[in-house]
Amino acid sequence: MKTIFVSGTAGSGKSLLTSKLLDYYARNGAFAAILNLDPGVDNMPYTCDIDVRDYVDYVSIMQQYELGPNGAMVMANDLIASKIDEIQNDVNKVNPDYLIVDTPGQIELFAYRSSGRFIVDNISTEEKTNIFLFDGSLITSPVNFVSIALLATSIRLRLNLPTINVLTKTDLIGDKLRNILQWSTNLKTLENAIGNETDGDTYTLTTNILRGLNLGGFAQGLIPISNLTGEGFGNLEGALSRILNLGEEVEG
Repeated sequence: MKTIFVSGTAGSGKSLLTSKLLDYYARNGAFAAILNLDPGVDNMPYTCDIDVRDYVDYVSIMQQYELGPNGAMVMANDLIASKIDEIQNDVNKVNPDYLIVDTPGQIELFAYRSSGRFIVDNISTEEKTNIFLFDGSLITSPVNFVSIALLATSIRLRLNLPTINVLTKTDLIGDKLRNILQWSTNLKTLENAIGNETDGDTYTLTTNILRGLNLGGFAQGLIPISNLTGEGFGNLEGALSRILNLGEEVEG
């Protein structure tokens, strides 16, 4: 059993990508299952095999402890960590080839609290990786691109997992797609774009962050995908296989 965490900013398409990955593996003869880690989600584009809402009732927490939505989400996510043995038992009963984990919409609740890292470390499977989603609609400017790249690097540091960076909503950003892909592979091109858009302190700060990311090995490119058309899923699966299966890809 291999585990794939799906992370990214709110609205970046995590749940939809999760459902598309499930479909992709099913079409290619692999048994995949989904673990939902978001206790506050209402509707999902898939049927959960393991659902933390079966263990933690977000609305009841809010009412019982007189908490606001954010406070209840924090408590709910910490309570989920206390249920990790039960969650693992349910995962073992399903026993898929691939466990796809849809993380909470509020990424800071999962990645930056100790409970999130605890969950990552204590889901017991052979290999693990993380897909971080770059929301194409958010990174059409070079400064925004660097900001999300910094977040992606921070999440990678927090979760301590090999990470695949994916560009979503490629069908919505038109001509900007070419620019984004160039920025992700050619740091000089990105630095020039920053210079054309900014000056002063913003330019200095952004380029310093960029150079730090480059030293950290960020410049590995993005895998563009479309949840609408399915374009790019073969490349994504290939990247997953290089991490999870030592390069042996799922055969169609």
